[in-house]
Amino acid sequence: MKLNELKPAPGATRTRKRVGRGNGSGWGGTCGRGHKGQKSRSGSSIPAWFEGGQMPLVRRLPKRGPGRTAHKRFEYDIVNVQTLNLFEAEAVVSPATLREAGIVKRKNARIKILGEGELEKQLKVQAHRFSKSAIEKIEAKGGTAEVI
Repeated sequence: MKLNELKPAPGATRTRKRVGRGNGSGWGGTCGRGHKGQKSRSGSSIPAWFEGGQMPLVRRLPKRGPGRTAHKRFEYDIVNVQTLNLFEAEAVVSPATLREAGIVKRKNARIKILGEGELEKQLKVQAHRFSKSAIEKIEAKGGTAEVI
């Protein structure tokens, strides 16, 4: 085999479609563009996001996301009252002590105390939020629930 004998595989190449070269070719007249309309004209290019003059999707949807929020929503790490039994009686339980004990993992997390389970000790609990049942259970044992 020599370089001048190389040929593409049969059926791999096709002849170029030459439009607008007379009706006998099958691609004369409208040249495969149909009749009239924007896409039949020369030089027509319509952006992919164009919706024919209809109000675009980007402008129809509500505007949300960073920089547009009216108020900031806080995420709280949840600690149940029963987990506070790990601390000694009359101890001060704060976000720092909860972090040291490994109950709360995130560094600057806001903490909410929920009232699931039973509290067995008198504690002074400091957190960002409390549920009503948690406050009742802490105060029933003689402790205090202090909102930071």
